Amino acid sequence: MTLSTEHSHSSTPLDWKFSQVFGERAPGEDLQDVDIISSMGFEKSGDYLAVGDRGGRVVIFERKDGKYTSNGHLSRNELEQLDFSFTSHPEFQYKTEFQSHEPEFDYLKSLEIEEKINKLRWCDTQNGSQFILSTNDKTIKLWKVKEHRVKKVKEMNPNPPVCSENALLAERSFISGQDNPSVGNGYLLEWTEKMGSNTFPSLEVHSKIADIEDTARTRCRRVYAHAHDFNINSISTNSDGETFISADDLRINLWNIEISNQCFNIIDMKPSNMEDLTEVITSAEFHPFHCNLLAYSSSRGFIHLVDMRRSALCDHSAILFQDGGSHGFKSFFTEIIASISDIKFSNDGRHILSRDYMNLKLWDSHMDSSPVATFKIHDHLHPKLCELYNNDSIFDKFDCCLSGDGIHFATGSYSNLLRIFSHGVGGAEGITIEASKNSNRKPLRDAAPRTRRSSLSNLTRGLYRLGWDLQLFFLSFPFFFPCIIQRAFNLLPSGVQTYLLFP
Repeated sequence: MTLSTEHSHSSTPLDWKFSQVFGERAPGEDLQDVDIISSMGFEKSGDYLAVGDRGGRVVIFERKDGKYTSNGHLSRNELEQLDFSFTSHPEFQYKTEFQSHEPEFDYLKSLEIEEKINKLRWCDTQNGSQFILSTNDKTIKLWKVKEHRVKKVKEMNPNPPVCSENALLAERSFISGQDNPSVGNGYLLEWTEKMGSNTFPSLEVHSKIADIEDTARTRCRRVYAHAHDFNINSISTNSDGETFISADDLRINLWNIEISNQCFNIIDMKPSNMEDLTEVITSAEFHPFHCNLLAYSSSRGFIHLVDMRRSALCDHSAILFQDGGSHGFKSFFTEIIASISDIKFSNDGRHILSRDYMNLKLWDSHMDSSPVATFKIHDHLHPKLCELYNNDSIFDKFDCCLSGDGIHFATGSYSNLLRIFSHGVGGAEGITIEASKNSNRKPLRDAAPRTRRSSLSNLTRGLYRLGWDLQLFFLSFPFFFPCIIQRAFNLLPSGVQTYLLFP
C-alpha cells in the first residue's frame, strides 16, 4: 500500500510504551564486550526475533502468546490489509541460541577477523524449519532452526516382562532344536498366541512418557566465504526465495542460497587507483517483491536504484536519488554528515527510508529529486560538528525501520533516545522515548579519548562514539503488527539491554 495523506490524517498518533526488557544484568555483574549486541531482526510474521552479539552468538526469541501463523491460509495481500487489535501485548520468550562465528585469522593478509555478528536476515520458512543468514566481517553462514519435542519418561518398570515381538525374536534366536509350526502370516504359533494374549506392557510404558518442552536444533547448512576483500556491511534476501546479496564498502555480490562456492559480482565501485576513491557503499537492500530491483546507498548521500535485468554489471543506476534541496552553504563537514548509514524499503516497495547523521528521510521511488519528508534528528548538533569530528562521533551510524503499514518510522539517537515519527500524524518533531528504566539518569558528556582505526577513508569510519555514553543503534519493525525492538548501547559498565515497545 502507498502512504496516503487521507489515511494518515484519519489515524491518531500512537502512544508507545515499553513492554519487555531483555538482557538485564544482576547487581555487581560486569559487562563483557562479547555480550554487546551488534545486530537484530524480526522474522516477517513477527513470531521470531533474532539477536546477534559481538561474541558471534545468535539468540532467538519466540512469540508465545499466539502467533499470526494461524492466518496462513490468507494471501499476503489479505494479511497486509488486516487491522490487528491487541487485547494484550505480545510476549517473547527465549527459544534457543547458537555460536554462529568464531574468531579467525587471515594468514595471507595478517588480519584478525572478529566473530562479531554484523547482520542477520531471516529467509523463507521451508517445511516448518526457520532459516537465517548471519555474517561477520568476511564470512556468511546459513543456519537451519528446526523445532523438536524433548520427551522424558516419568516412570519405568526396572524389570519389565519380556513379551514383545522383538523380545520373542531375540529369545528364539538362541534356542535351537525346536521346530514349531508356523502360521500363514510368517509368525510362529507360539508368538501368535502370546501376541493375542494382550500381555504387552508397552502401552503402559508409553502412557508414562510426557512431553516436557519444545526445543530447537540448529545446524549450519551453508558457508559463503572468501568473496569480500573489505568488511561486509549488508546482506539482504531476495523475494524469489533463492538468492541474496552481500555488500562491502566497494562491491555487491549476488549469491544463490544453495550454492556456496560461487557468487556473481554485480556492482564494483573500486577504482583502478584507490586515491581516486570518492564514495563507498554503506547499505544495500533488495526490493520487497520485485526480484530484479535493489537499492544501495553511498557515503555521498546518494541512493542508487538498479535493475539487474539491464546488464550483468549494474554500475549504472536506473534511478539516482539525491536531495536537490541541500544545495546551500557547504562546509568541511557537509559531505561527512550526508553519508547514509541505513536504508529500508517500505512493504509496498513504493517508498525508501534513509538515515544519515542528521536526518531521517522518506523517498518516493517515483520522485528522485528530493525526499517527500525529512525528519530532523540531530539538528541541534550543527554548532558542535567540529567537536564531534575531533572525537569521531560524527562517524557514528544509526539504523532506521518502518512499520508494516508504512506510516510509522523509527531511528535511534544519543542519550539513549528513540525517535518515532508518523507520516501525516502528529507533529514534525515526532515522539522521543528514552530506552531506560531510569529516565531521570543524566548522560555523561565526557569520555576518555580513543585511538582512531584506519579505514578506506574518513567517510567509512567504524562505530566510534565519544562524548555521549549512550547510543541507540539497532532497530527492527516486525512485518504485521506495530512493535519496535531496540538495542541500547552503553560502552560504560552499566548494561546492554534490549527493549520491546508497543503502542
